[in-house]
This record gives sequence, C-alpha cells and structure tokens, in this order.
Amino acid sequence: MEEVSNATGVGFQKLVDIMARLRAPNGCPWDREQTFDSIKKYTLEETYEVLDAIDRRDWADLRDELGDFLLQAVFYAQMASEEKLFDISASLDAINEKLIRRHPHIFADGEAKTEADVRKRWDEIKAEERAGKTEKPQGLLDTVPRALPALVEAQQIASRAAGVGFDWENPEQVLEKLHEELAEFDAARLSASPSEMEDELGDLLFVIVNLARFVKVDPEQALRRTNAKFRTRFGYIEQRLGEQNRKVSGTPIAELEELWQEAKRQTSKSKL
Repeated sequence: MEEVSNATGVGFQKLVDIMARLRAPNGCPWDREQTFDSIKKYTLEETYEVLDAIDRRDWADLRDELGDFLLQAVFYAQMASEEKLFDISASLDAINEKLIRRHPHIFADGEAKTEADVRKRWDEIKAEERAGKTEKPQGLLDTVPRALPALVEAQQIASRAAGVGFDWENPEQVLEKLHEELAEFDAARLSASPSEMEDELGDLLFVIVNLARFVKVDPEQALRRTNAKFRTRFGYIEQRLGEQNRKVSGTPIAELEELWQEAKRQTSKSKL
C-alpha cells in the first residue's frame, strides 16, 4: 500500500510540474493564454467525458478521462498560484481536512448507522461550518452555484430545501403535484402564451427532479440512459430503411412507428 501511495504522489507531483512548465514564460503559448474563465468549458467537457466512459463501462477510457479531469484541477491551481492566491497543496489540505471533519463516525467518536444518518450529519456539519465563518450570512440556497447545468442545480436546490424539512412526506404527494403541474402546463399550452408555457414546463421538470429524489433515481443518469436507448432505436430505424435505400425523411409516420416497435423488441431480446 505504501509503495502505491508513493507512486501516486510522484505521479501527481509530475503532473503539477508539467503544468507549471507549460505556464512558464517560455512555455506553451496556448496554455499561457488561458484564464480561469477560458478553461471552464473544458472542465465541463471533461466532466461529461468521464460520465460517458462510466456509462459505457469503458474502464481504459475512464482511466484516461480521469487523468484529463485531474488536469483541470491542476490547471486552475497553477493559475491561482501565479496570482499568489493559493496552490494545489492548499486545495489538497482543504479536501483532506473536510473529509475527516465531515466523517466523525469514521475519524472520531461520532455514530452513523445508515446512509441517511451520514447525510443528515454531513448537512449539520456544513451548517456549523457556515455559521462559524465571519463572512456575510448566506441563505441556504446561496451556496448552490448558479452556473450549474439546470438539472443538477434543481437536484441540489431540492435536496438542500428537503434537508431542513421543506419537503413532501412521500412519493404519492409528489405524484399528485406532478398531475397538478401537468394540468397547469396544459392550460398554459391552450393559452398559447410562450412565457407561461416556459414557466409551467419549468415547474413540471422541477417536480420530476423531486420525484426522482424520492425514489432514489439520479435524473441525470436516467435521462442519459434514455438518450442512449433512443440513439440505439433510431439507429435501428435508419439501418432498416437504409437496407431499402430509403431515408427516415419522407417515410410515413405509421411505418416509422412500426419500425420503432420492432427496435424495442430487438432491444428487449438483447437483454435476455
């Protein structure tokens, strides 16, 4: 174990040194021109590439993508170091201390027997940490980044609110709310008001995120799974029509639906 740890430390330090070299005055022109804002898009891309590798169970690809993902953290830290803000070792110290502090049932004399106990204590410790800061007081939701993808932001907002008791009691109540929001969206649709439809559709999606939370399903992963399923089935339609030198465009919808059902049956067989 110690040998692996040493190798990990050497490898990580090498990455830090490479990044410093790339940002040096005689380093890479592209790397030197980057800013905190300019590489945000790459951070997002690398995050989704990690998720994609996991979805595909491509462990070799995941290994490489995690390297790219780590590079993003080192890149930000190198720029912060250049501006005398902090360096990567400070970030590592911060996360190490945080993990120890928020797991008293592992590193101290705390007790947590279930996953729910752990999450409850985690949120309590976070609240204590915020209360101990001398900064301007923040609302509960102020710590949820506004730049997150909307689905992730909704998950975090709903989870934070639920953590302090602002929540439904059971999934059935969420389903009732879902039907209520569906009716309100339909009314907005009939009114043909684009702004009302947007508002009501947003409410509908937010309730669905909460329903996913209640049944312990990650809505992001659920949607990604459905996207992959749709890709496969639509590809099947294109393949079948291609065998007849035809395209989807111009094919009657009834025939497309028949092929879609055929694709679903083929997918079901492949799972057997």
